[in-house]
Amino acid sequence: MDSWRTAIVDARDGHIRLRGYDVLPLMSQRTFTDTIFLLHQGRLPSIAERGLLDAILTGVADHGPGAPSCAAARLALSGNRQSLSAAVAAGLLAVGDDHGGAGLGCMEHIAEGVALAKSEQITLDETARRIVADARSRGKRLPGFGHRVHTTDPRTGLLFDMAERGGIAGEGLAFVRAMEAALAAAVRPLPINIDGALAAVLHDMGFAPAFGRFVFLIGRVAGLTAEVAEELTREKPMRVRIPVAYDGVAPRDVE
Repeated sequence: MDSWRTAIVDARDGHIRLRGYDVLPLMSQRTFTDTIFLLHQGRLPSIAERGLLDAILTGVADHGPGAPSCAAARLALSGNRQSLSAAVAAGLLAVGDDHGGAGLGCMEHIAEGVALAKSEQITLDETARRIVADARSRGKRLPGFGHRVHTTDPRTGLLFDMAERGGIAGEGLAFVRAMEAALAAAVRPLPINIDGALAAVLHDMGFAPAFGRFVFLIGRVAGLTAEVAEELTREKPMRVRIPVAYDGVAPRDVE
């Protein structure tokens, strides 16, 4: 059988190298965020890139026990106290297009929009107007815009400021801002939310769209482990009781 191939890790007797870097100086001189960047990009980040990725990971780490991923992890542990890993895995399995998935979707739109603007030699503003019009005609939502709580998501401004000060802001930020303006003109004001902001920043740092989902998973693991630990130490087994109202057929006999 042919050997598996990898360009990520070279682990042999006497050394472990990540993308060519010996793990020992990485452990002593770099951060975990640097290592995440290295594993996915094949290079070490600049100080500005590290700060942005670190901020994004912090921003997605935990949104409370009521979030689907955290609730699933707690529910799994409530019935299976013997497997911490199963509880964390249950939380990760709750992540999808509607929970933790908007970053991926928005990164795909950014990549498509930037490519369209270049291929047709039109501005990002015109590209955004076309995409918004197409989405409206098909009744589709555009991920990365709008928020149930915030009229302006404070995390967006922070990430954009960091990107601009670090010299990272590029076509990704320009495109989501064009989309925000196009949505305001055609629909109503829909602010760029944390998913749209992280998508823009990650695009400008050179990440592929799939990383929009991966970064949520990486950051959310930290929150899930805390949620599971709290459930284990503060709550009793089988403590979760979900109210259920039966609305099926009335009692009947088997004929």
